[in-house]
Amino acid sequence: MDTEFLESLLMVIDHGSVAEAARRLGISPTAVAQRIGVLEDQMGTRLVARVGRTVKPTVAGAAVVERARDIVRDVENLRAVASAGRVEGEFRLGATSSAIIGLLPPVLKQLASKHPGLELHVTPGASTALYEKLLANEIDAALLVEPPFPVGKAYSWATIRIDPYVFLASARLKGTPPRELIRSQPFIRYDRKVWGGRLADTWLRSHRYRPTERFELDALDAIAVLVDQGLGVSLVPDWHGPWPEGVRLAKIPVPVDPIYRKTGFLWPRNSLHLRQIETLVAEALSAFPLSPLE
Repeated sequence: MDTEFLESLLMVIDHGSVAEAARRLGISPTAVAQRIGVLEDQMGTRLVARVGRTVKPTVAGAAVVERARDIVRDVENLRAVASAGRVEGEFRLGATSSAIIGLLPPVLKQLASKHPGLELHVTPGASTALYEKLLANEIDAALLVEPPFPVGKAYSWATIRIDPYVFLASARLKGTPPRELIRSQPFIRYDRKVWGGRLADTWLRSHRYRPTERFELDALDAIAVLVDQGLGVSLVPDWHGPWPEGVRLAKIPVPVDPIYRKTGFLWPRNSLHLRQIETLVAEALSAFPLSPLE
């Protein structure tokens, strides 16, 4: 039984569409349907059925799907063992949206040039979601904000970027003291559900800042645009670009007890993909060397 056929089955079930599975696999819908047909012939039963506009697993298909995932994962692990010492094969990286835009492009460029055999699949998500995916072995490593809790000895961490927090205001408010900003302007909060937003909230509460909230968002570029439009001020990390085009902003340093958002790689110490992870970390540190202060 070809594991590519099992991968096709899983893709169809996960996305509910032969056409979408074909798009993601880079083959034709006819080829996907043929692979499913071969599996059904080998197993002697129907595995999927069309329900309205979507494709759903049959009872038999649902029964085999989790075992199929295990088989595909085991084969991927065997490939990783066979390629030990070489930077090649499939690698699943989770990354935050700001990291995908601001940090990964030069790293991916170098990896594509130096290691053309590496098949890197990037999954976007918030740091909290990526952390859960890492624990569930759905990704091999994550590029995310450093967790605000100990991750345990089973995982390794490498800091790639350290961003100081700043009060963000429209350009006309440049030079205004932070406490006056918070007292006189509506506040656009960096979402407290994300780890970076919790850092900002903790600082504000510990220094007895009482903002009048107008919005709460987890997208830093959206916060920057709203601030530029004069809709309020915010406390955010001074992240590595690109910033939204055309915004004119004042970045006012945190006056006391500065805080920093650390972004880096998190991965299992016992990973079968250590060579790929070490290469990713090295390329990222080469592209974004930490300063002596950091």
